Amino acid sequence: MALVPCQVLRAAILLSYCSILCNYKAIDMPAHQTYGGSWKFLTFIDLVIQAVFFGICVLTDLSSLLTRGNDSQEQERQLKKLISLRDWMMAVLAFPVGVFVVTMFWSIYIYDRELVYPKLLDNFIPAWLNHGMHTTVLPFVLIEMRTTHHQYPSRSCGLAAVCTFAVGYILWVCWIHHVTGVWVYPLLEHLSPGVKVIFFAAVTVIINVFYLVGEVLNNYIWDTQK
Repeated sequence: MALVPCQVLRAAILLSYCSILCNYKAIDMPAHQTYGGSWKFLTFIDLVIQAVFFGICVLTDLSSLLTRGNDSQEQERQLKKLISLRDWMMAVLAFPVGVFVVTMFWSIYIYDRELVYPKLLDNFIPAWLNHGMHTTVLPFVLIEMRTTHHQYPSRSCGLAAVCTFAVGYILWVCWIHHVTGVWVYPLLEHLSPGVKVIFFAAVTVIINVFYLVGEVLNNYIWDTQK
């Protein structure tokens, strides 16, 4: 019975992400019609990551309930694979990318919102949707970490995966600029080529730091409980 509140909570979070994604895609913004569409924004990619992750969490919960008391070794093996996938996504994508999006967005927003979220967007995106994309991600992922123990991969494999994601997205942003001549984020327009390289390197380091923070926090929470 102790699992029921967690199951309901994960299902509610999944539904909230589905609602946010549907409402965001329904907005008729010029940026959605340009090269790369919504997929050029890390915020949208993160929303998809979070929705897929919590979808896997819900699927894992359902599978766990359905296989409880069942002696089938095959079902047990499939459940362990699902749990491993859930834990890997939490460690490598959901936590570091989610925390990065929230902290970077609001840090730059407070400094100068025009560099990351021009005031013009207020005409398209309501305040509640903005917070759904850039604020609630953090408490949702922290709640998941607090309620469920996640087995992290080896540090070298985890950091390699995070670096691959970060470098892949940076190359995607550079490719979009190569094709369109426009940077995805206004901030990049103000940086010289040399400073851009430093900025991209710093971004990669920061997201790796968030991976390590997640690993330490996960171990602290569950080692303390043990």
